Amino acid sequence: MSPGFLASRRVVARVLTVLALAALIAAGQPSLARVVRAAEGAQTSADVSTPIRTPWGEPDLQGVWNYSTITPLERPRNLAEKQVLTEEEAARLEADTARRRVNDRYWWDRGTQVVEDRRTSLIVDPPNGRVPPLTPEGRQRVAAGRVRGTDGPEQRSLSERCITRTLPRLPALYNNNFQIFQAPGYVVILMEMIHDARIIPLDGRPHLGRDIRQWHGDSRGRWEGDTLVVDTTNFTDQTNFRGSAKNLHLVERFTRVDADTVLYEFTVDDPTTFTRPWTAAIPMTKTEGPVYEYACHEGNDAMGGMLSMARTLEKAAGSR
Repeated sequence: MSPGFLASRRVVARVLTVLALAALIAAGQPSLARVVRAAEGAQTSADVSTPIRTPWGEPDLQGVWNYSTITPLERPRNLAEKQVLTEEEAARLEADTARRRVNDRYWWDRGTQVVEDRRTSLIVDPPNGRVPPLTPEGRQRVAAGRVRGTDGPEQRSLSERCITRTLPRLPALYNNNFQIFQAPGYVVILMEMIHDARIIPLDGRPHLGRDIRQWHGDSRGRWEGDTLVVDTTNFTDQTNFRGSAKNLHLVERFTRVDADTVLYEFTVDDPTTFTRPWTAAIPMTKTEGPVYEYACHEGNDAMGGMLSMARTLEKAAGSR
């Protein structure tokens, strides 16, 4: 690659940066953070002329990727059919959120920004930006899930017991990181929340038999162009993603759109729970990491305290 070509790319990058700044400022003087973010994006896009590849030729998704955002999963009802915030609305929402969460730095890590395209929901299908209505069976399952016993730990949720969180993963209070590893024939996704690792083969093998069920289901991967598609079935009947259970069919897509961004999309399909499939899209930003160990264990003090209090209340009720 000639020095002249590199110099030309640098000039193009600077021009894109200036144009991005001018366009944003003309749109209504957005926050400095958003202006800087757009400028950095212009620089990054100009610097990536070809897709980043592994030594064996596959798109390179490796790294630590953060998916925290203040954009909600579902579009707030008061926004009706409004799909995208204006630049001013997004900046105001970020500023208001920062004021409300001024103490977050002491405990939480919930994200501080809306997604880059300023969508009003992470859900992109259906167009109303909301989870489709539940089926009668789904409503019954959700209602039953709201009532949990205290006879023993087995009646509590998997997350309370520090066993796992269900798939797909959504932005939460903290631990909003994936670390992706690749080797010929495999992809590994390490999830910071509860420190789960998914080992995903890419060799075209079929799914496990329907009688074999796993917390995170049975994942099989394939490449569609530059997008990694992960197809997951065989969840357990204790898996619960917004009411779904063992019939959940999850399709995830990971696409590296530039040096610092992987677009994570997932489609949830469970006809026993939802009246139609639905899809969400979350841009994940590259971060230096590291991914920390999630020090949660099933014998945690909160579980013992909760069950002990239940026994105390039972004794008190019996003595009346």
